[in-house]
Amino acid sequence: MVTISASRGGMMAQKKRKITFIIIVLLFLIYFLAAARPIPRESILAVDWISSLEDEILVNLPVDSAVSDDSASSGDADTFAPAWQGELMPFTLGSRFGFVDSSGNFALNKEKTRNISVSSNMWTEYDAEPQDVVINIVLNESRINIENAGGYPILIDDRIFILGSDQNSLSEIGGGGEVIWTYEFGAPVTAFDAAAGLVVTGSLDGIIEVFNSSGRRIYNFEPTGSRYSIILGCAISRNGMYIGIISGIDQQRFMLFERLSGEGDYRVIYHEYLDDGFRRPVHIWFVDDGQRVVFERMGGIGSYNIRTRRMVHIPLDGEITATDESGSGGYLFLVTSHADNLKKLVGIRFPSAGIFRLSSAAQESVFLESPFKSEDVFLKRSGSIFVIGGGTALISFVLGEK
Repeated sequence: MVTISASRGGMMAQKKRKITFIIIVLLFLIYFLAAARPIPRESILAVDWISSLEDEILVNLPVDSAVSDDSASSGDADTFAPAWQGELMPFTLGSRFGFVDSSGNFALNKEKTRNISVSSNMWTEYDAEPQDVVINIVLNESRINIENAGGYPILIDDRIFILGSDQNSLSEIGGGGEVIWTYEFGAPVTAFDAAAGLVVTGSLDGIIEVFNSSGRRIYNFEPTGSRYSIILGCAISRNGMYIGIISGIDQQRFMLFERLSGEGDYRVIYHEYLDDGFRRPVHIWFVDDGQRVVFERMGGIGSYNIRTRRMVHIPLDGEITATDESGSGGYLFLVTSHADNLKKLVGIRFPSAGIFRLSSAAQESVFLESPFKSEDVFLKRSGSIFVIGGGTALISFVLGEK
């Protein structure tokens, strides 16, 4: 009798949690969508599913947003879920991190107990002064042990790096935990990116350096024209053809490099002095299949179209806290942060995007600005699906046409 009573009590408690969660997310959606600017005609932004990080309650929302209690399901937290499939999206939000698929199923949903680093297929937790580091592979649930790491793990582009504890060295780690190569810098590393088998770094002394897959330095450059030389941001396109950097303080500037025929042969194809600069790391990333480079600048973002050689300044309020790294289909999304934990999901459209049927003369512009309250935020996009997180919930939206 005691067991049955406890079981019924647990079922009732679980049902109450589901109902409470559904009410909360529906109120959130009402506020979120009601405050949004209209999306351009012939396009839709529809909620697909909502998932709770704390107890993994999943609510699927059809196009008409009808929700029934039967649509909610829950799973065990801190475990590998057997239901996930397709591409996984790594997330970090508040006190939790993990991987979720496009349907809202978790491959990993874990509470943070230490520092973390995640990539598309790997994750690790490490101490403030790490000794041994364990890299966890999500897809096959295997592990890579790195003994006496001597620095901080960085997981990027399905590669494992160790940034030295003094930030003056960088090592790449192989699949057996062995060191493939190490490079010692003349000053602390302040910016880092990797793609197409290449690594680009920027340092406190204002030098950018490019390394091939063997760790050999194939290019270096020192921008001038600033009172203080420092690299505050760098990015490399997915095909390795372009490198973008933000350099210097007083004056600060954006520079774009293009690779020529040789392995380490790059040239500057565009540069611009920025009116005012930041004294902190600056967001810079390539989008739209590497055809655009976007970077944070005072009062908004800069968007440079590599194909047309045209720079556009898009005014924005607040500080960028999360970015859509794909920028595909003519859309770019990001989240800005404001006072009192106010966040805004901002949507930007590019010209000549088929889904909007814009003319070639159309300019990049903000078409969506939806405010919501959250201390932490997460944003990830995969094609027409993007997931935004706030508080303890992940919400998936689908981009499409009417």
